[in-house]
Amino acid sequence: MSTPDFFRARLDGMVDPRHPLVVLTGRLPWAQIEQVLAPHFDRKARMPGTAVAHDMLGEHEVEFGGGIGSGGRPRLPIRLMASLLYLKSSFNLSDEELVARWSENVVWQFFSGMAYYEPRLPCDATQIGRFRTAIGEEGLEQLLKCTIQTAVEIKAIKPAELERVIVDSTVQEKAIAHPVDSRLLDIARYKVVKAAKAAGIALKQTFAAEGKELRRKAGGYAHAKQFRRLKKVVKRQRTILGVVMREVQRKLDAQVQSVAAGGAPENELPGATVLSALKTVLERAERIRTQQRHDKNKLYALYAPEVECVGKGKARKPYEFGVKVSLAVMHKQGLMVGARSFPGNPFDGHTSAQQLEQTTNLLQDLRRKPKQAIVDLGYRGVDADNPGVEIIHRGKYKTLTALQRRWLKRRQAIEPAIGHAESDHRMDRCWLKGALGDALHAISCAAGYNIRWSMRAILAQAAKAAKAAFLALSKPALYGLNSAMDALINLRDVLSLIRIAQRASLGPPLLTLHAGLTVALH
Repeated sequence: MSTPDFFRARLDGMVDPRHPLVVLTGRLPWAQIEQVLAPHFDRKARMPGTAVAHDMLGEHEVEFGGGIGSGGRPRLPIRLMASLLYLKSSFNLSDEELVARWSENVVWQFFSGMAYYEPRLPCDATQIGRFRTAIGEEGLEQLLKCTIQTAVEIKAIKPAELERVIVDSTVQEKAIAHPVDSRLLDIARYKVVKAAKAAGIALKQTFAAEGKELRRKAGGYAHAKQFRRLKKVVKRQRTILGVVMREVQRKLDAQVQSVAAGGAPENELPGATVLSALKTVLERAERIRTQQRHDKNKLYALYAPEVECVGKGKARKPYEFGVKVSLAVMHKQGLMVGARSFPGNPFDGHTSAQQLEQTTNLLQDLRRKPKQAIVDLGYRGVDADNPGVEIIHRGKYKTLTALQRRWLKRRQAIEPAIGHAESDHRMDRCWLKGALGDALHAISCAAGYNIRWSMRAILAQAAKAAKAAFLALSKPALYGLNSAMDALINLRDVLSLIRIAQRASLGPPLLTLHAGLTVALH
């Protein structure tokens, strides 16, 4: 293929045009994606600063530094970053693994819009996370929306099939260690000591050696099921954590009172950021110190207060620590048409209205909206919350029609979709920070699932077309004799009619005869 660069070959001449990811590259609406995400990266106007200037006319104020700045490093192409988000969730890779494999894979580079092979990293791995945070939940929903539109464009699904969905929920676990009282208490003590040192507060005793020994003992006693000794160790850990916290709070209050009275503090006062971090650590450490076994709203991780304990009734895993995520898939094909996180561990039925609202927003450009939702018994009693949507579950079995009962038999089709999203598309463990990270991760996993789904659909269409072509070529060989005989008989009949018409001088014009002959031969 011709190229303006004499020393390099273009990627479109190197990749296999039949590869499903190459086919998908030409079907995804990249222009629409860039247009929707571009406003998130517009340069923001800065407030001008003011200063007092003196000149021949006297003293007056002048403004400086206002307007939209033109400096800064040029941003990377939006298509490149969006394609990296697609590939990350599609192939279950970390940011570091993603950029390393991108530099070696010509198909991935072609998918990202590159014209020539680039033997380098596309960007620093940390830039993927910053891009994801910049576009936010709205931008990732647009990426998910484009995968649904692409599935319709390649005719893998029919638009009418989008009106019937299956809705269910799962738990997206957070990347935290299993919460154990002894471990949480020791980490809280360590974090309080570290934050106090950063704030310039000197402690009489940090209990570092004793804390380490107590944590070792707690692990041994728990393993040996010596629960009385374990209870005694945990009680001591609570005590030393309280001692450290009270000393930090006492010295912090003394510094504040000294400054308020006009005196000089013993040490340099910490900055606002350090002071805020110390107060946050103290607050969370107090929650860990005082919480008991049967309390509500417990803290399971010092750095992830949004984590909840969710029980889904699984025999192999009675409790999971993360956030509840609701998913919506097509009833017939299994394409994901919605994914949303719900902090606070709400009842499944209370999530249905918001989940169907998101699905409606994702399908609005296709002029479709869900009309039937097939759910499990956790969604009973939510018909009034979803006007215009028919909620079908097993509790209504006696009143369902025969067609609705057939629909209900496919409710379990969402279970393997959830399993693949967790095992193949990173939904089993969320490494992103905060409740916003949970929401972004859920939508990213759904978009990656749809990309792989579309690739499988393209392969299925290619196999179907190859099968049809094979049958078309083999049919004349199998039935060639009968077809040839039928054609000869039709030709004989047409020629006989032409002779009769010529003898009677009633023959049609020559052009009409040729047309009739062609029709007869076909």
